[in-house]
Amino acid sequence: MIIHVVTAGETVISIAERYQVPAWTIIYNNELRSPDSLAVGQALLILGAGDAPVRLNLRAEAYAYPFTRTELLHEAFPAIRTVLSFSVGFTEDGRLLPFDDVAVRELAAAYGLPVMLVLTPLSPSGTFNNQLVHAVSTNPQTKEKLIGELLTRVRMFGYAGVDVDCEYILREDREGYAAFVSDLRSAMNTEGFLVSVALAPKTSDDQPGLLYEGMDYALLGAAANQVLLMTYEWGYTYGPAMAVAPLNMVRAVAEYAVTRISPEKIFMGIPNYAYDWVLPYIKGQSRATTIGNVDAVQIAVENDAQILYDETAQTPHFTYIRNEIMHEVWFEDVRSIDAKLHLAAEFGFQGVTYWNLLKPFRANWELIQQVLNQ
Repeated sequence: MIIHVVTAGETVISIAERYQVPAWTIIYNNELRSPDSLAVGQALLILGAGDAPVRLNLRAEAYAYPFTRTELLHEAFPAIRTVLSFSVGFTEDGRLLPFDDVAVRELAAAYGLPVMLVLTPLSPSGTFNNQLVHAVSTNPQTKEKLIGELLTRVRMFGYAGVDVDCEYILREDREGYAAFVSDLRSAMNTEGFLVSVALAPKTSDDQPGLLYEGMDYALLGAAANQVLLMTYEWGYTYGPAMAVAPLNMVRAVAEYAVTRISPEKIFMGIPNYAYDWVLPYIKGQSRATTIGNVDAVQIAVENDAQILYDETAQTPHFTYIRNEIMHEVWFEDVRSIDAKLHLAAEFGFQGVTYWNLLKPFRANWELIQQVLNQ
């Protein structure tokens, strides 16, 4: 396996001849539109060339929606070890809402993959409702009802356990929320099921902000069987153009996390999406477009843009002009993914978790199979 960065004048044919591999494998693995679909600075995964990579002791898992395209699941499932089915909601009195993920569960079963049921306090509008978290954190009857309903559903549909993904938790619910996760784990573990919990990317105990104040890394790390560090969204829809998951910032979160949680409990988040911003950025007005990592490269190709690589963020990016409007794109490629995998291994984490499977990224899944010792 080799990661090749395209230089000016190179073609798929010349690269294939250099590494003595069939050109069609480069086109297929990197999802190129044609043999001419190359951008200067683009990273290509070349399989069948070079030395075998050193295997990293990590596991990969990924979030899937019920409406994720079947071909994307077939692409990712050979590379991962657990599917996180997103997501079931609940009411203020602890009743679970309807959730139909039968297609995901059946395909996962065909691949021999366990499925975790993801629990979220999402409102009908799709936003996180911290009052639902407040209810299970402060009302014993609501908590008991929700845990009971989760156990019933996990048993009924053969889930491996529950992944709790709550955000914008109130500061006053910090301990109550951790107690809910702990009680859920006690109930689930008794019957052989697991509990994981997603954590906003903090770098200190008292980090200010609604995303962080209600999340106690030490308490939640002790409460759950495993945790997910949501190490993405530094670059986000309404913010300025920057890397979604800059490695220097991800490292800062990892350094803090291991002071509060055993590394072998930790999964590190990796984004499977990118953003296209219009420049100049205007706070309160600008809104980036969400795209896929494969889409990002194609945009560079179509606009004859050179892809650059930020050595600090360990992330590719480029600018282009369309209809006299400047755009800036930050995305992930096999270089940035490889850097993230090595960071997770450096800290002794259990694995990595991809958010999510809605966008194609075949080279990533091929890389995972080459690099991870699962």
